[in-house]
Amino acid sequence: MEHRRLGRLGNQSSVLIYGAAALSEVDQDAADRSISEALAAGIDHFDVAASYGDAELRLGPWMADIRDRIFLATKTGDRDRDAARASIERSLHRLQTDRVDLLQLHAVGDLEDLDHATGPDGALEGALQALDEGLVSAIGITGHGAHAPATHLEALRRYPFATVLTPLNPVLWSDASYRADYEALVAEVRRQDAGLMIIKTVSRRNWPGGPQGQQYTTWYEPFDTAERIRAAVSWVLARPEVTGLATAGDVRLLGMTIAAERDRMDAEPAAEVLLADPDYSSPFIEIPF
Repeated sequence: MEHRRLGRLGNQSSVLIYGAAALSEVDQDAADRSISEALAAGIDHFDVAASYGDAELRLGPWMADIRDRIFLATKTGDRDRDAARASIERSLHRLQTDRVDLLQLHAVGDLEDLDHATGPDGALEGALQALDEGLVSAIGITGHGAHAPATHLEALRRYPFATVLTPLNPVLWSDASYRADYEALVAEVRRQDAGLMIIKTVSRRNWPGGPQGQQYTTWYEPFDTAERIRAAVSWVLARPEVTGLATAGDVRLLGMTIAAERDRMDAEPAAEVLLADPDYSSPFIEIPF
């Protein structure tokens, strides 16, 4: 498994980041199998969130054995200071640890949300309290939606977040406006030496017919063939600014993603494979939350 430096934090993180949203609805046995699969493949960066169902509870029993050899990140979706502070403490209890390496403000995808989270008595103040108390080692930001890169650029102007987790894939890149926003974000990430992580790598489109048509626990329809997952992972990891990508939120897709990281193809043919799919589209046309 390739490792890359996570910006100025200096951590050498696996380029596949375990997306623990995949554990939100599984039992402990299924979680244990998936976590074991990730560790055996060399994944040592785990990303979870307070809002991911039982995911923190599924990871918690592992901490006594692996805490000192993984990079552990969680997220708070609360926007107020006190609620965010309480969320962090609750996450630590559920994860059975006394600290996380990274606490991220979760799903900040537009300026209104950013204003709330970074304003007076906002979530950032709660995160900074936790940072001062040693409960978290760094603060990052994440977000979905068509305006995520632009929002995250503005976030970096307001506070030097250590990491950014933002969406990117070839179909998003093909949108000139989105691409311009992403490139501006990359320039600022490089200037501040922040870590840049990617989500929605293997997203194909919104679920046809809405959430009732879901075959996976991801809120979007993912690619689920080895060829297309290989192309999606290869294309994102070909970008030098990217420190890693989060694996999709379904344990059944992890094995193909690990195989894809090991057997990458060049970026141009990878994009051709994906863009040849007539149904390939942004997952943000309709976000079901």
